[in-house]
Amino acid sequence: MTKTKDSGDIDRRGFLKCMQWAGAGVVWSFAGGVPASRLLGAPKTRAEDFAFVQISDSHIGFDKPANSNVNGTFQAAVEKINALDQQPDFILHTGDLSHLAKASEFDTLDQLLKGLRQKETYFVPGEHDLLGDDGKQYLERFGKGTTGRGWQSFDHKGVHFIGLNNSAQLEGMGAIGDEQMTWLKNDVARLGASTPVVVFAHIPLWAAYPEWGWATKDSAQALNMLKRFGSVTVLNGHIHQVMQKVEGNVTFHSAMSTAFPQPAPGSAPSPGPMKVPAEKLGQVLGIRNVNFVAGSHRLAVVDSPLSAA
Repeated sequence: MTKTKDSGDIDRRGFLKCMQWAGAGVVWSFAGGVPASRLLGAPKTRAEDFAFVQISDSHIGFDKPANSNVNGTFQAAVEKINALDQQPDFILHTGDLSHLAKASEFDTLDQLLKGLRQKETYFVPGEHDLLGDDGKQYLERFGKGTTGRGWQSFDHKGVHFIGLNNSAQLEGMGAIGDEQMTWLKNDVARLGASTPVVVFAHIPLWAAYPEWGWATKDSAQALNMLKRFGSVTVLNGHIHQVMQKVEGNVTFHSAMSTAFPQPAPGSAPSPGPMKVPAEKLGQVLGIRNVNFVAGSHRLAVVDSPLSAA
């Protein structure tokens, strides 16, 4: 499960170039708590380093022209992950598991997830997972062991992971809310400032495009609690496309969907499923492989499309 940085790694400038051609999907890895990444399939070199995979916005149950077979594209993502030479330590799903929060949709996703070689998966809900019953089914199925309405934290090889539910209090934008904010304050209070922190949530914690609700209205309060940490990485879904922003010690990354793309900010009258030619769909969907490598302060993200151009 351990993955490391090697000759395929790239620095931040190289990462920005990579983002221009990459598809969808990322493998992240850590070494000694410092985030970095490698090309998919690159061999690991040190046992203390590790990697994980981020997937997002599977929207099981969606059947519109933008993608009439979301089960098939999710299965392609599963196969992509299973084909990695070194399996990730775990998988993060950053929300919108389902499209309408129906029991049948959650059943289908559960069956698809059973096809993964790596079974350890952590979830946070998207707004689509909370429809109808305020997230009751989601919490029963995918939120076991979490706190409140689905927030959680865990430690892995010296890195602290925080999963937030910023989809439950939507008022145009995402929101964390007072109860979860108090939990977050207590959760990080015990950590030393040198602890690397990874936050995963559905809606962006930065102002990706507030006009479309692509932001979290009380994110500044949460991020202020993380200012003292030297390395903070924030991963989100929701906007179905790769975007990146750096603010001081915090790097933000949005991921693409396994279901359908959305338009670039401001390029359409509103957000929503975007139809592309059938032969192009697999190039705008995929997984994210995330690598963190000890002793390095460089961060690179490789998004792997479900199909080649």
